[in-house]
Amino acid sequence: MSFILPAFTKFARRFVTRGVCALGMLLSLLLLVAHAQEAPSEWYPADEINAGLPDVQSGRLDRSSPRQTLRGFLQATDAGDFGLAAHYLYLSEIDPANQSDLGKDAARHLSSVIARQVWIDWSDLPARPDAMIEGTAGSDPREGQPRLNLRIASFETAKAAYDIRLARYKPEDQPAIWLFTPQTVDNANALYELYGPRPYERWIPEALKREFAGLWLWEWITLPIFASALLFMGWLARKGALRLAEKTDRHWLSKGLERSGLPLAILIMAGTAQLFLSHVLSFSGPVQAFLRPALIILMVWGVGMTALRVVDAVLQRITVRYVGEIDDKRGVDERELYTSIYALRRLIVLLMIGIAVSIVLAQMNLFESVGLTLLASAGVLTVVFGIAGQAVLGNILASLQIAFAKPVRIGDSVLFEGDWAYVEAVFYTFLRLRTWDHRRIVVPVTYFVSKPFENWSVAEARMMKVISLRLDPCADVDELRARFEDMVGDDPDISESDSAITRTTDQSADGLEVSFYAMMDDPSTGWTVQCRLREQLMAFIKNDRPTWLPRERVQEVTPGRDRESTGLTASSLTPNG
Repeated sequence: MSFILPAFTKFARRFVTRGVCALGMLLSLLLLVAHAQEAPSEWYPADEINAGLPDVQSGRLDRSSPRQTLRGFLQATDAGDFGLAAHYLYLSEIDPANQSDLGKDAARHLSSVIARQVWIDWSDLPARPDAMIEGTAGSDPREGQPRLNLRIASFETAKAAYDIRLARYKPEDQPAIWLFTPQTVDNANALYELYGPRPYERWIPEALKREFAGLWLWEWITLPIFASALLFMGWLARKGALRLAEKTDRHWLSKGLERSGLPLAILIMAGTAQLFLSHVLSFSGPVQAFLRPALIILMVWGVGMTALRVVDAVLQRITVRYVGEIDDKRGVDERELYTSIYALRRLIVLLMIGIAVSIVLAQMNLFESVGLTLLASAGVLTVVFGIAGQAVLGNILASLQIAFAKPVRIGDSVLFEGDWAYVEAVFYTFLRLRTWDHRRIVVPVTYFVSKPFENWSVAEARMMKVISLRLDPCADVDELRARFEDMVGDDPDISESDSAITRTTDQSADGLEVSFYAMMDDPSTGWTVQCRLREQLMAFIKNDRPTWLPRERVQEVTPGRDRESTGLTASSLTPNG
């Protein structure tokens, strides 16, 4: 045992010593890795920058931040000093012998594109050397992180996509600077061909190419003329569509052209403006920043509304041809077809709205920014839209429920809160009911489906109508039954004459309540027949059996003798039912 303890102590010391050394080496390695990962996260290393460009007087270049680099570049190009502007480009991937000439051309082309296509929000450009994202109150998950590069603008064509970007580079033993990336320099010529000055701009006098209040002088003259010409063209297009609608013999085409006049006019105006900007003149960045999204929205809206109006005209034509005027006299299949047509229209509208929003977001490059914002503030937006849009979304879902489940169909006869009406239309958020006296009742869909109502046409239009009369107890019910059966058999609007039923439904001191039942083909005809039969019954009783009218009996009691007096009341009870 004496030799075990010293051996164990020696082993423990050696183990601890080696463990501490290993732990120290691991910590050193982690620090080295962290340092190696930290450096590239702040800049791109570079050996030498723009060695082929001539030296610039000290103090003329400030490339310490994205804002200073872009400001210095634009100031140099505005002054026509493209040699100085080339120092704001990363040209190290170009042969030093060609950097001066190619840099001047790239600076000229890039400045022209920025002037015509980019509206610079200077407050959004970082003034920090590390371009750290700050001041977003936690809405941006990248807040507090430095950036190596920064996108100024993006351009998408049918064949390619182009970015204008700034990036931070650090030569050895020199401070880090911000420059336009090599990819931006390579794209300068292609962007100039696509978005540079148009051929007709050479006719503009040089005196009008000066800037005034953020725009070129010639823009202040051209924009009002341009807008007036577009409005006149839209007016002509609408007049032409209305003229064609008057001349065509097809009713559905005439209706479609008449309703599509305004969307067609807007579509033609937006398309003409787009062609003008692409081939005739190119306005400055602030104007383009407004016109480009506006034209996209107008063109998408014009195409969508024109297509929707044509679809409406076609659906209306189908309805008129195969269904006709809708009411409860139509069959169940016809009313279901009409309701399905309305549901199809709502689905087409929702689909077109989704496609239009997607096209606008894609064309305006808003998916990234809008998507990031939505993800960052999803909780707040959910609460806001949930409260603000609860009624609208609820009504839309309820209208779709009616369209597919069909608890009520267009043309059904319903009794809703005491009003007998036809379901005339089912829209996204409300129903329109047409009462028998041609009043219109507008009811929110959610309110309608949450209240009980009688659907007199849910299975078939046939319904039993009842006429209730209050008569004197001496009235002969059998004679009334026979008379009513004869009336029902002689009425031309009653197809089921054997459905006539007469019953004594109540009895009291005031008299008998006699009810007459008959099956009607539909509610609208049934109401007319019901009134007619009531008038005939009352006429028969009044002319042939006046003693059957209700009378009030008064009993007078005297001492030793009871005396009863009867007679008609001064105001007889009015027949009801």
